[in-house]
Amino acid sequence: MARAKQERAVRTRETILRAAAQVFDEYGFSGSSVSKIINQAGTTQGAMYFHFKSKEDLARAVMNEQASDLDLPEQPAGLRQLIDLNLYLADELQGNVLLRAGVTLAVEQGQLGLRDFSPYEMWAEQFRAELEAARRAGELLDDVAIQELSQVLVAAYTGSQIMSHLRTGRADLPERIAQLWWFLLPGMATAPVVAELRAFLAEHGAQRVAGQGQGPVPGTGHAAPGAARGTASGTVQGAMPGTRSA
Repeated sequence: MARAKQERAVRTRETILRAAAQVFDEYGFSGSSVSKIINQAGTTQGAMYFHFKSKEDLARAVMNEQASDLDLPEQPAGLRQLIDLNLYLADELQGNVLLRAGVTLAVEQGQLGLRDFSPYEMWAEQFRAELEAARRAGELLDDVAIQELSQVLVAAYTGSQIMSHLRTGRADLPERIAQLWWFLLPGMATAPVVAELRAFLAEHGAQRVAGQGQGPVPGTGHAAPGAARGTASGTVQGAMPGTRSA
């Protein structure tokens, strides 16, 4: 009996959280209200306040659980997997409401009276693990400071998605991320790795940067980072390490 109640409480909290993400995504924080979230969730005010103390508490939960629906790599594998992850996130931001609402709230939280850096720290740690794997594989230049670089990558990604959101509703975000990596790679990776990864990036939106005289290839439809992928040469890599839900 107690276990059934606990499971029901978990489901109710999940329903409210996802309803809040939908409302925040549609109306923004200032345009959202507890009553809209309750109506979206189809629950009661009592259930809402049992799990969340306020609208701000809900916003914080959406920010910190933004990656719950993502298939993130189980084991770090280096720069190619880090780029795959970045492109995968660019695609997910176009359709994953929980991720999109969480990212938007994290950017706008200063206007909400919140100061929660943990969403950025979570992504910086994810990126740092891939950079550590890249160092072990000999992909990085000797003088790269991994901790600092992981923070720079999160900041650059955040700025890119804000610009893309304003310009195209994030429709061009995969191309922007491919171009971002095109320019960043020479400052962090060895020459052979830069050449290999730029060939891959040219297939995913960086042709104009590459000077090949072609329009950008849409960077949509990226599989989760753990899935098998074709390389720039057209051969198929083995599957990357298994994935897990965050």
